[in-house]
Amino acid sequence: MRPTDIADPAVFHRVVDCQWACPAHTPVPEYIRLIAAGRYADAYVVNWNSNVFPGILGRTCDRPCEPACRRGRVEEGNGEKPEPVAICRLKRVAADHKGDVRARMPKPAERRNGRRIACVGAGPASLTVARDLAPLGYEVVVFEADARAGGFMRTQVPRFRLPEAVIDEEVGYVLDLGVDFRGGTRIASMRALLAEGFDAVFVGCGAPRGRDLDLPGRQEAAAHIHLGIDWLASVYFGHVTRVAKRVIVLGGGNTAMDCCRSARRLGGEEVKVIVRSGFDEMKASPWEKEDAMHEGIPILDCRVPKAFVHENGVLTGMLFEKVKSVRDERGRRQLVPTGEPDEFHACGEVLVAVGQENAFPWIERDLGIDFDQWGMPVVDPRTHQSTRPEVLFGGDAAFGPKNIIWAVAHGHEAALSIDALLSGRDPQLRPLPEVSLQAQKMGIHEWAYDNDVSLDERHKVPWVAPDLALASIAREVELGFDAQTAWKEAQRCLNCDVQTVFLRERCIECDACVDICPMDCLSFTGNGEEADLRPRLTAPALNMEQPLYVSDRLKTGRVMVKDEDVCLHCGLCAERCPTGAWEMQKFLLQTAKACGARGAAA
Repeated sequence: MRPTDIADPAVFHRVVDCQWACPAHTPVPEYIRLIAAGRYADAYVVNWNSNVFPGILGRTCDRPCEPACRRGRVEEGNGEKPEPVAICRLKRVAADHKGDVRARMPKPAERRNGRRIACVGAGPASLTVARDLAPLGYEVVVFEADARAGGFMRTQVPRFRLPEAVIDEEVGYVLDLGVDFRGGTRIASMRALLAEGFDAVFVGCGAPRGRDLDLPGRQEAAAHIHLGIDWLASVYFGHVTRVAKRVIVLGGGNTAMDCCRSARRLGGEEVKVIVRSGFDEMKASPWEKEDAMHEGIPILDCRVPKAFVHENGVLTGMLFEKVKSVRDERGRRQLVPTGEPDEFHACGEVLVAVGQENAFPWIERDLGIDFDQWGMPVVDPRTHQSTRPEVLFGGDAAFGPKNIIWAVAHGHEAALSIDALLSGRDPQLRPLPEVSLQAQKMGIHEWAYDNDVSLDERHKVPWVAPDLALASIAREVELGFDAQTAWKEAQRCLNCDVQTVFLRERCIECDACVDICPMDCLSFTGNGEEADLRPRLTAPALNMEQPLYVSDRLKTGRVMVKDEDVCLHCGLCAERCPTGAWEMQKFLLQTAKACGARGAAA
């Protein structure tokens, strides 16, 4: 194998598993250390620079960082079920305890640069574009059909998960940058919008249409059957204030979980979720399913809806076929009938949350904007440009329904492209991230960070009492960590951004580091092809997705090989080394934003 080039930003970035997995590449260990130090405002600003909505995401993020967290891989034997650091809920701690940070927010540009940008929709993707471009002097106009900004964060996420005050605050930080927000303005024609002379248009209108089910009885009982995302919006606007006593929610995603929990709070005494897939195959996040079941909502899996049963248009229930999930020889999932009798489930109302679709009837098809066979715009995944370069797409409007953090990441990338395009640069040449490595050694055995590994299991976030939680659609259920619990949870972080850097020229190959490593992740051995090298290390390196750290040839002809996948970043190798061949260096990567994107590119 070739020596690892640690000058490549991706090498150590991939070792910081949480940051690598985050679509916005938020420097997670950096802000967790700040929380542990009680520097909540600093932690909030670190988050805000990357993900724009720390308070919102601290309550609603899909948490791609947490399954990637090294803690969940290496603490086997400590507790019944090893769990990652509560990264998402620590983000909320920074937001809840930060105090007034308005003075630390960017100021509106003192002068305009003469360029006008239109953002269609005021959801997280468009607001991120506005956040990045407005301080540069662009005139950013955000059009939104609803009266207030926020998009689906405001209208589809229930208040018991996300208080409106949090949305108002964080959306306000963006609008205060001099953004021209035009609420209550629905865009009916892309042609007309382009005719207004905008230099670029960003489409971030989400996936606004819920999928329906064309089953027997659907039309006859239509008054009692609702599309989930439309129903959630009706709840938000106060058009729906109560539900039937028996409610069935169809679907296995996070929208279905929001629907069933909302229905319980609006008078549903018997609310159940029925999904065609297996429980483990549901698209809803594990914690979303747990929260629903915690509130007494059963989830029935492997049941395919067959018909809406009604009496003279009055819904009485639904008929389901029982199936089982099997995999064919290619690993593809198939639902096979079990042969058992169909099941009847009584209900007076059904909420259909089986998916969302994009709808672009307002974009004329003769403008040079190509669409694929599914009616989705053809979008360059690198630049977010359509086939008409000055029209860009992001968030759910670009690649289908995902999560807020993905929309934020798309907004950052689109803003980079817009700034490049309108500055005469090639949007394909993406600016490199800002990277630093800083030594952490303060003495022979003293580090600038706490390298003691906490043995605590993951701390639980407290909830309000169940009777109070279900009494109001507006009462927030999770209370968040207090400062003491947040500190304890922060200690579980392994500081994966503090890297072990190997200095080959100092190594005397005494193997002291190999002897002391608690994870057996260091080896001195003869080089070879990767497939040959991985199995013959001190402990076989089994995770092929995490590259090995391989040194250049040492004096004996051997190489040092480190399995980055299970390293605790404890620093024992550096403490034990008699020659200082190992150093602990803090790695910090900040992805480029439009405001600083005019340097090197790749």
